[in-house]
Amino acid sequence: MMRYYELAEPECCLYNVDVLQASLEPNSIDLIVTSPPYNVAVVYGTHRDDLSYTEYLQFCEAWLARCYEWLKPDGRFCLNIPLDKNKGGQQSVGADITTLAKRIGFHYHSTIVWNEGNISRRTAWGSWLSASAPYVIAPVELIVVLYKYEWKKTSGSKQSDITTEEFMEWTNGLWTFNGESRKRVGHPAPFPLELPKRCIKLFSYVGDVVLDPFAGSGTTLIAALMHGRRAVGLEIEPAYCELARQRIEEYLRSRQLTLDIAEERVVYEP
Repeated sequence: MMRYYELAEPECCLYNVDVLQASLEPNSIDLIVTSPPYNVAVVYGTHRDDLSYTEYLQFCEAWLARCYEWLKPDGRFCLNIPLDKNKGGQQSVGADITTLAKRIGFHYHSTIVWNEGNISRRTAWGSWLSASAPYVIAPVELIVVLYKYEWKKTSGSKQSDITTEEFMEWTNGLWTFNGESRKRVGHPAPFPLELPKRCIKLFSYVGDVVLDPFAGSGTTLIAALMHGRRAVGLEIEPAYCELARQRIEEYLRSRQLTLDIAEERVVYEP
């Protein structure tokens, strides 16, 4: 059952639902931007984040298939996933999930490397100062860019809002910006607003429908609203749905305040 969260913005829909149980219109989504659970034993609530690697890939295959169904024929998919992981054994997560997506039917376009610069947070070194068994850990994540049938976008408003400087910088496949604070947002694995913002402005038109099937604290939805897109979010945990609703409403209030101030300046300008 999908529980709908009433929001002040009709261009944004938030549902409390498991992505595997969600009911969205096929061929209705222009762009998906998401970061699924990484299966590294993060405590999200009721969701299990400590599956065996085989179970985790089966879960990924199931939800990727739903996303494929929901995308428009010229729809794009920006998938933020780890390069690899060593919790519970070394695994090539990025390569394995990309292979799964291609098996489902997605076409591969490119991979953006996100340099988080979090090497200082390392706690695992393997064999310290020894060739016995050292760990090599890259302080990066991936944003794998996929599409459904055709890469060239033919639907939508044809209105882009990306600047020359943004286009030149973001089409370079190495993105460097900081991650988001768990404490500040109140979610165990948030990603920064900069990530969905870049994906949305680079790969969608104004007015397009943007989906995040793991909406979490609502960052993708806020980025979509900030840049004139329609937003749809799915989130399994009621507590995170409420957090996302609060953050979205806070953004809408701040936007209205900005509009009110701008209108006052116009009205009372000498």
